[in-house]
Amino acid sequence: MELFELARTIRARDPARPTWPEALFCYAGLHAVLFHRLAHALWRLGLRGLGRWVSHLARWLTGVEIHPGARIGRRLFIDHGMGVVIGETAEIGDDVLIYHGVTLGGLSGQPGKRHPTIGQGVVIGAGAQVLGPIRIGKGGRVGANAVVVADVPPGVTVVGIPAQPPREAATGDAAGGGPTKGYGMPAGPTDPVGEELAALRREIAALQAELRRLRPSENGE
Repeated sequence: MELFELARTIRARDPARPTWPEALFCYAGLHAVLFHRLAHALWRLGLRGLGRWVSHLARWLTGVEIHPGARIGRRLFIDHGMGVVIGETAEIGDDVLIYHGVTLGGLSGQPGKRHPTIGQGVVIGAGAQVLGPIRIGKGGRVGANAVVVADVPPGVTVVGIPAQPPREAATGDAAGGGPTKGYGMPAGPTDPVGEELAALRREIAALQAELRRLRPSENGE
């Protein structure tokens, strides 16, 4: 029964280690997924107005907005949940973890595939925006508050705006993968803006050194 499968996932993945009653009755993400199953079934039966009403009711009760057309795999864990938005053509694989404030949104007003495809085992940190018909590969990690508008290869962690692998991880064996410390963030320090500023400082220092080398000395040599 999916209710207990979802509760088991919560108990296994949440560091708070909730009891069975807590997992069943106190996690809005669990309730949002169950409401979505009903809304999606109605949507596929052609009862789209009724499906939208169920999803609207779920949004009011849980703070999680999932379009009834979205396709969601098994054991989705929406932690905290408030403010999550999942668009109509989004597809989510099994064993995905999504934190609060995440948007799986579209960038086009045209019909067709407009929303992301999220692979198995992906973690999406709080406040992240994953936009457009892109794909987050199996085991990928999206850091908190990242804005993702391009595909993320399997097993890769991305952070920042626009999202990309941290500079120190981009040359590593995992190309940005590896352990995380929660909310999809890499285990090491992450400051994409600071990294870019540091790179600019290094380039300026190198240019200044080159200018000093090329500049004629004061004695005319």
